[in-house]
Amino acid sequence: MQDNPEKFSEIVKHFRTRAGLTVEKVAEQADITERYLYRIENEDKTPSFDVLGRLVRTLSIPGDYIFYPKE
Repeated sequence: MQDNPEKFSEIVKHFRTRAGLTVEKVAEQADITERYLYRIENEDKTPSFDVLGRLVRTLSIPGDYIFYPKE
């Protein structure tokens, strides 16, 4: 896995695996379906702003990864 993921899909997957969480657990905590999370991680589905916020909070993704993905 990349040290500095750039795409949102890569960021979500990076922080999910880093936290040792399953797709099922993250989907439950973020109140979305597993299929929707799968599509975000693997099909580059762009989440709504609301879902983005829930995923950021659930996975403790720092804002820099969202707003400034690459240095």
